[in-house]
Amino acid sequence: MQSNLICFQTNCNKVLCSTALAVISTFASLAAFAHGLEGADALFVQAIEGPAIGPFIYLGAKHMVSGYDHLLFLFGVIFFLYEPKHIFKYVSLFALGHSITLLLGVLADLNVNAYLIDAIIGLSITYKAFENINGFTSVFSIRPRTDLAVFIFGLFHGLGLATKLQEFNLSEIGIITNIVSFNVGVELGQIFALSLVLIGVTIWRSTDNFSRRAFAANIVLMMAGFLLAGYQLSYFLWGGTI
Repeated sequence: MQSNLICFQTNCNKVLCSTALAVISTFASLAAFAHGLEGADALFVQAIEGPAIGPFIYLGAKHMVSGYDHLLFLFGVIFFLYEPKHIFKYVSLFALGHSITLLLGVLADLNVNAYLIDAIIGLSITYKAFENINGFTSVFSIRPRTDLAVFIFGLFHGLGLATKLQEFNLSEIGIITNIVSFNVGVELGQIFALSLVLIGVTIWRSTDNFSRRAFAANIVLMMAGFLLAGYQLSYFLWGGTI
């Protein structure tokens, strides 16, 4: 175990300096893209009275496509998945998890802190990247259940989606139809965005560069998750005053 730990730490040290700037610039770029319902979308949601299937599907899709934290987690999930059946399995578990808590969170009016949930979502990115570099096996000599972890983190991602809708006073008229429509939009947006990510990863895998850079890419992903979590925790603990 000690030799594995030394090897793991050595690999981390080799890529840490070369990836630090990339992580910072990546986080800065991601933070610039807010994926809440704002502006015209927010005004539209609050003005709706009754079922609005098409608009809520659009809003759900738009939210997921711009939801960098959700997409970074999915990027980590599919990073080393090659067979379509495995991709379908894990993406379906994630979709099931976030669908449950999105619907339950809004309809049952669960009172959760949006910043804390978003911090956990950031840590989910770190978790998956750490698993991708065999961190749990090398450092802790444990092999986590990936399918269970993806489902559980899907539940938290769904709560994160729910908190965005709970910021508004949604009309009780047609609320179930609208929330289900929003969730359908989320799934459609996820399929679209994930397809683009998968195409990019597949092309990258066909090059020699993938095997050389896969470890470093997951270190970057892991650090980005930490930074996203820290950003959200600063708001949860200090109201964003630091």
